[in-house]
Order: sequence, then structure tokens, then C-alpha cells
Amino acid sequence: MNPDILKTIESLSADTISEERKVVLKPLTDYIKDKIKACETIRLNFICTHNSRRSHLSQIWAQTMAYHFGIKNVFCYSGGTEATAMFPKVAETLKGQGFGIQRLSEDKNPVYAVKYAQNEVTVICFSKKYDNEFNPKNEFAVIMTCNNADEGCPLVVGAEVRFAVKYDDPKSSDNTPEQDKIYAERSLQIATEMFYVFSQIEN
Repeated sequence: MNPDILKTIESLSADTISEERKVVLKPLTDYIKDKIKACETIRLNFICTHNSRRSHLSQIWAQTMAYHFGIKNVFCYSGGTEATAMFPKVAETLKGQGFGIQRLSEDKNPVYAVKYAQNEVTVICFSKKYDNEFNPKNEFAVIMTCNNADEGCPLVVGAEVRFAVKYDDPKSSDNTPEQDKIYAERSLQIATEMFYVFSQIEN
């Protein structure tokens, strides 16, 4: 694990998660537990409308926390009901929290390589529709991270199960003095909740 990410993880506290929120997270935790008991691969596809902010943060932190807690055969993905671009502030925020970030292309929908550990495969991030060829076709869980995607995406073909783990959109702070703070807070909220989910899994 990158040392700076470990520092970020060490700063997290599951005590900040409300009991109501833990109830929201429990079905996802149970799904992962059931997959492990069945010796099956765990595929998690995080979805928000534009696949630009919350879904990427969730994908990256879930993959990182699975590694942190030694949970094997976890593969995290993200998608949207439409493709746009991963918002640059997301990459900037993650870099500030310890991740290695490499921008691999310069087009309107750039591809980013996000590294959380020296010898682990990088997480590849770019905006895509949830059913993009890059994502799994069956035997996966869908995790809706925003209201619009949950309402506008009534059926995800191939998904075994669907969970709603929704987060407020940091986009509301764009072009304001609060932007850095809000993006950092949302990333840490997601990190804390993914920490909690994977901490409940017996390896």
C-alpha cells in the first residue's frame, strides 16, 4: 500500500458512520460475505448518472479497501447511465489523499491509471455507460451511488443484485471556494464507508 494512502486510512474512523447508514451498507457487506463463503469472485459495479465523480471514488476506494483488508478476488468497476468524463477534481483529490495518478490520454473523456499499491494492478478510470464492454456482463452487483442513476436505470442486465448506497454530489461545490473541501470530504466519507464494509469481512 502506498504510505500516503495508509496515512489517509489511519485517519478514518468508522465511529463517524451513523447507525442508519450502517443499515444501508449491511446488504453490500452481506453480499460480499456470501460470495466469499461460496468461493466466488466478487464483482462490484458502482453507478452514478455521468460516471464522473461518486462512482469513480467508490470504485477506487472499494478496490483499495479490499486490498487493505486482504480480501481476495474483488474486482471493482464503475459506470453511468451516460458517458461524460471523470471530473479532473476527482483525480486531484485522490492524488492529495495518497494515490498515484497517471493521465493516459488527453481527449474529452481521458483515461486515468490510479495506483494504490506498488505491486498491484492499477485501477483504470474513464467515464463509460454501465454496460460498456470494459465492465462485467454477469455475476456482479450494482451499487447505485446517486438518486438519478437509481431512478433512471431501472434494469441492469446481468446484475445478480442491486444496492442503493447514495452520496451527495460534490458537483454542487464546483467553481466555489468550498470545492477542495467538499471533494475531500466526499472522498473521505466514501473511503470510511468502504473501510467499514470490508472491515466486517472475515478473511
